Amino acid sequence: MPSRLTALSIFALMASGASVLLAQTPEAPTPTEVLRVTSLADDGQPATLRWAVDQSNAAPGRYRIEIAPSGPAPHVIALASPLPPIKGPVQIEGALWKQTGEYVVLDGSGYITDKGNETCPGAVAGQYGTNVRTTTNPGIRLIDTTNVEISGLEIRRFCIGILLNRTSGAFIHDNRIVANRGGAGVMLTGDDGQGNPTSTTTIHNKVLRNDFLDNGDGLELTRGAAFNLVADNVFRSTPANPEPSQGIEILRGHDNVVARNRFEGYSDGLQINWGDRNYIAANTFTSNTFGLNLTGVGNVVDGNVITGNAVGVALRPAATSTIVRITRNTIADNGKSIARCEAGGSCDPTIQKGGIVFGLPGGEHAEYVGSRGGGVTPNPAALLHICPHQAPDCQPMPNGGMAAPVIAAVRRTSVGIAVSGTIKAAPGTRYVIEIFGNAGTDAKEGEAFLGDAAIVTDASGAGTFSISVTRAALTGPTASFTATATSADGSTSPFSVASRLPRQAADRQTAN
Repeated sequence: MPSRLTALSIFALMASGASVLLAQTPEAPTPTEVLRVTSLADDGQPATLRWAVDQSNAAPGRYRIEIAPSGPAPHVIALASPLPPIKGPVQIEGALWKQTGEYVVLDGSGYITDKGNETCPGAVAGQYGTNVRTTTNPGIRLIDTTNVEISGLEIRRFCIGILLNRTSGAFIHDNRIVANRGGAGVMLTGDDGQGNPTSTTTIHNKVLRNDFLDNGDGLELTRGAAFNLVADNVFRSTPANPEPSQGIEILRGHDNVVARNRFEGYSDGLQINWGDRNYIAANTFTSNTFGLNLTGVGNVVDGNVITGNAVGVALRPAATSTIVRITRNTIADNGKSIARCEAGGSCDPTIQKGGIVFGLPGGEHAEYVGSRGGGVTPNPAALLHICPHQAPDCQPMPNGGMAAPVIAAVRRTSVGIAVSGTIKAAPGTRYVIEIFGNAGTDAKEGEAFLGDAAIVTDASGAGTFSISVTRAALTGPTASFTATATSADGSTSPFSVASRLPRQAADRQTAN
């Protein structure tokens, strides 16, 4: 997993494009007593988890709950009914994880009956499954509370693994989240109970170093969830998952940081629907239909590794605008034949493939949420349309339909190489040109970032650039070069057509 961005540099870089501020909430009071859970039963007797939760809820801030059952592994607490909502401040820790690396398992199959696609109902009658609005059947519920820490648990077979609803200051770390398929492995939502977002209620939460496996959505940041940090997690979907939807879905969530995670095997590694100013940095996206599938304004995709997907970065049209800055990423070897649509995802095998693709149609939630009754359905026929702005049912092209720059020449210099070219764009506007090196001579993406330069177009919208790349920077692939342009508002173009590096005379003689 990429690790080039430290926490300090993430906060520094956010100032360049995404106004994300992850202020710390006041620290929870230090608990004075420990409640030890040594029993795997779920009868509410002393030493059970249900007993410990009841005791802690009666005096929030007083206790820390340690779950350390005795006897041989595995240690499984099969719940017979939902746990009560957790009231913070409190720490809940699977203590065996620190000692032996074993997770204590919290299992929901004891009271959640498997009904196939109808196992997990949505908030609206007749809807169910992944990608409908829901807060149904979570394993752990944090509702209207603060400062809850959960670690060392395997949470499996619920409709939602951990629900944070109008909750702030929570710390979810070092858990294993498995086969929670109705909503998400972890759901952070400001849902007011009627499907409306609430602001400042689901903020300053951290989700770190968890292993997400075969959940419907791995994680959701929805309906006003803002200023949260999701970092150093692994999101995987395997063929065992009946609904390989999104690794992370951000739906009307803003100003969140998603950093140093791995996304593998989903319809969409990360999807943003109408979310703004989110900062997506130093993640790895591979084996997804869409590595990233984005709408929204002011989102930044920075320093990620995006390889082996059908589409690396898909920018979709939206009713207002889609403006996404795509900078300094490794985007290569995409264009694979991957189609996963089991949960309203990306199922069209004929979609345009590539590294950065504008205008791909995708089923919006308003289109397919209402169809999730009676069975799993693919994308609807009613998709977004791109056409002139005056048409009432049409959407503007993402990133303003910005054209790629043109590389006119690549030449060797005494210090390395120089890449020069032109751009035709808005008049009198500042653009940043980024240059990438590629191993293939006919590359269509950007395998290794090499350098950048700022230019300003003239009164006709024409601009020229010449970027010098030193030999020290040419340690990666350099058979060909591509470029992108990013405007002052943060809109990035697709990749340019590749330009080859001329062979030296000695190379030509060897080839002959």
